[in-house]
Amino acid sequence: MSEEILKLSCRELQRKIAKGEIKSSEAVSAVFTRIEKHDAQIGAFLSTFKQDALARAKEIDGKIAKGQSVGALAGVPIAVKDNMCTAFGATTCASKILENFHSPYNATVIDKLLAADAVIIGKTNLDEFAMGSSTENSGLKKTVNPWDKSRVPGGSSGGSAAAVAAQMCFAALGSDTGGSIRQPASLCGVAGLKPTYGRVSRYGLVAFGSSLDQIGPLTKDAADCALMLNVIAGHDEKDSTSVDEKTAPKCDYLAKIDEPVKGLKIAVVPELFQGADGEVVAAVKGAIELYKKSGAEIIEIKMPHFEYSVAAYYIIATAEASSNLARYDGVHYGYRTKKAGDYIEVYTKSRAEAFGPEVKRRIMIGTYALSSGYYDAYYLKALKVRNLIRSDFIAAFQKADCIMMPISPTTAFKIGEKMADPLQMYLLDVYTLAVNLAGVPGMSVPCGFDKNNLPIGLQIIGSTFQEEKLLRIAKMFENQTDFHKKKPQL
Repeated sequence: MSEEILKLSCRELQRKIAKGEIKSSEAVSAVFTRIEKHDAQIGAFLSTFKQDALARAKEIDGKIAKGQSVGALAGVPIAVKDNMCTAFGATTCASKILENFHSPYNATVIDKLLAADAVIIGKTNLDEFAMGSSTENSGLKKTVNPWDKSRVPGGSSGGSAAAVAAQMCFAALGSDTGGSIRQPASLCGVAGLKPTYGRVSRYGLVAFGSSLDQIGPLTKDAADCALMLNVIAGHDEKDSTSVDEKTAPKCDYLAKIDEPVKGLKIAVVPELFQGADGEVVAAVKGAIELYKKSGAEIIEIKMPHFEYSVAAYYIIATAEASSNLARYDGVHYGYRTKKAGDYIEVYTKSRAEAFGPEVKRRIMIGTYALSSGYYDAYYLKALKVRNLIRSDFIAAFQKADCIMMPISPTTAFKIGEKMADPLQMYLLDVYTLAVNLAGVPGMSVPCGFDKNNLPIGLQIIGSTFQEEKLLRIAKMFENQTDFHKKKPQL
């Protein structure tokens, strides 16, 4: 019975629980049986809440038995990336500096999940402070790809993607600063959505790049992404970057999910396919061709400033990171060195001992970019380039409903293969960074497999606050293929 439960989507499971056909406690037990059997090898979770989750599931089962109304995620086991504050358990950001930190409050998205009667089963691994593309930069443990345990799951939301792919939860939350939902979703063969900047509250999300970070779902398919977005989206007075409902009205993303977008126009940038592996290019072009056969119009466009996105991103993101991470000082909370002789050493040694190499690298780059004499040459210029990149997207969406391209130039690579060359690792994000710089929504849907049976993702990018259309476009592809239904053999 438990194996059959795990095959269900979020929507299917929620409906069956709400009707009393399956108990939430059965679904939670099935998930933890799976975690206990496989997570020692996968390493998706940093912490789990089995007893609390079972107690909450029984509470929800009781409400249903009494005929009480329940929320949109009633009884569904959900995982959360461990850079979102929870008043239960630790919030570590996969860093030694926060290894024993317990937040006194919930992030807004956590409160929204709980209000929808979701069951939060655990917190997932990530690159330390979400800085990385492989989850190899975690300061606490290693996560592997469920499709091939010798390979990375992608990052920084690698734990969330691996948990969904391995059927150790029914959906998970991740955060996306430069592709950190879409890239691991692609490498693990699941669906992942980065909403428009401001669509989902960032209150309680531990900041990496404040003008870039956005929380979003990783799920089994596009419709489950829509369900999750229904729950977590919306204005939040606690978050000054959260967009008001007049600018971004409330929307039921599931209501028309199965309705194809009529007269669909898809923009492609031919030059962008040159940097990807042949099998990735073939799968993505094959997906676009399928849309064409279904009646979509394919329009070739130019995005002249796209090539500068890597340079602009790694100045803006590191500058914001150096500012955001200044608060970890060994005084207020978090790790504190035992070797300090004075207050200067408290600060310097605490940070030196507890931050990992990649976090230190980005702090130093960002501090340099913001330093006197270099601010105009680097940070200010990067902001100007960001506006040019945003203008490229605006021009593209005047001609087309969406843009399609690869997500990652390669499929999942071997663990340790690229760690010695940070620049090579940064270039893996070439297709995803511009979406965050422009603040537009983008998502990944599985579109094929390479010769090693590793998943390949199609990136679909939409216009600002057009998630409803974006999800419908993704569902059009899923309705004609079964790539999203394939699961790794653990």
